[in-house]
Amino acid sequence: MAEKRNESTHPEAGDLKERLTAEQYQITQEQGTEPAFANRYWDFEGRGVYHCVVCGNELFSSSSKYHSGTGWPSFYAPTREDAVVLTEDRSLGMTRTEVTCGRCGSHLGHVFPDGPRPSGQRYCMNSAALSFVEEQT
Repeated sequence: MAEKRNESTHPEAGDLKERLTAEQYQITQEQGTEPAFANRYWDFEGRGVYHCVVCGNELFSSSSKYHSGTGWPSFYAPTREDAVVLTEDRSLGMTRTEVTCGRCGSHLGHVFPDGPRPSGQRYCMNSAALSFVEEQT
């Protein structure tokens, strides 16, 4: 697993506190988690691409989104391998794999090995860490 944050491309904390909501900051910069079933994208059906709310990096396509039943938006794969970075997370007395933005290092959520084919992965993301750009028809 790779390093967690690329300091050279990560925005300054003061700038982020002005630009992001308190929830977005807490989740992306302090490794928080939003409530299940009470977040923007958990049951969202739009067609398009999900981006990092901090730096705009393209992360996930709606074509890889699925209903996992967990209450958070779930994807089986990022748009490209370097879109995200996976890091071991031993917080809260358990071992998980944290998912951070491949460009700025912001916390997005966690990935679990219980997803659907073709990857078998469940990228369980926080809606507050994502922005959505609708597909142009």
